[in-house]
Amino acid sequence: MSKKKTYIPNDKMSDIICDNYSLLQVMSRFDLPLGFGDCSVEEVCHSHQVDCHTFLTVLNFINKGHSRSFTACEELSVQSLMSYLKNAHHYFLDFQLPNIRRKLLEAIDCSTDGEVTILILKFFDGYVQEVRNHMNYEDAHVFTYVDKLLKGEKDEAYDINMFVRHHHHIDEKLTELKNSIIKYYPVNQNAYRMNSVLFDIFNCEKDLALHTDVEDYLFVPAVLQLEENIKNKKESIVSRVQEETISEESASQDNLSQREKEIIRCVVKGLSNKEIAEELFISIHTVITHRRNIARKLEIHSPTLLTVYAIVNKLVDISEVKIGL
Repeated sequence: MSKKKTYIPNDKMSDIICDNYSLLQVMSRFDLPLGFGDCSVEEVCHSHQVDCHTFLTVLNFINKGHSRSFTACEELSVQSLMSYLKNAHHYFLDFQLPNIRRKLLEAIDCSTDGEVTILILKFFDGYVQEVRNHMNYEDAHVFTYVDKLLKGEKDEAYDINMFVRHHHHIDEKLTELKNSIIKYYPVNQNAYRMNSVLFDIFNCEKDLALHTDVEDYLFVPAVLQLEENIKNKKESIVSRVQEETISEESASQDNLSQREKEIIRCVVKGLSNKEIAEELFISIHTVITHRRNIARKLEIHSPTLLTVYAIVNKLVDISEVKIGL
């Protein structure tokens, strides 16, 4: 089996579709219409405002059948990925699964065993409801959560790992239905119709499995990175605020003159303005002026809090402090 090509931005979009027509689904889910002529992937994406890197990542992921081994999740556009997944949900719920049901009903309508027909349809309808519940949950909770992340808002009550823990492949019951029809359903008439619906079920089964892989190995890692970026940004802001606070506190102390520090020492020792003036050989008026400047710079007006400041900043030893200030 030949190794499948990795597509690049300069490749013609028409050549890619001719190589693998199933990739039409990727185009439509990125809202890229037909009629692109000989334009390259990059040109088509640019003209429709689609992130080219994300488009090619999903395209190559699906084309080459990667899952756990695929690691190219850096620099993906989470918004583009989410749009892709939403469109896939609409396709499955509003087109593919209803179309399979219609064709299944046509294929088994002529069966002589009406109860078997009813049971098959009942099983299929139950499966479709499970898929609908699964995708509605993602639309209502996961995508809403990610929308907030993209705005820089983190819901602390939820994270993408909660989605991962409950995420599962939704193609399993479809596989069970397909296998039961192949092994046990007697088709006397309408063989062509039954084969046609089986062909559609095979395609849907593969498409759903790939859809789940895109969520697990592209979308979830991209959201985890987004969560990490927001966390780091918040931590950076907190760290910067703390540094600025420390810097301001340090600056406030550094801005104190040597004379003002001497005044603080005298105040916390319990000296009056007159005693400070005599101690430092300055006028009482000068002492009062210095104390006003100290209060303004430190934003401290209480002698008690000034004492705390002096002790913390090692301007005075606690043994020198007058008890009862």
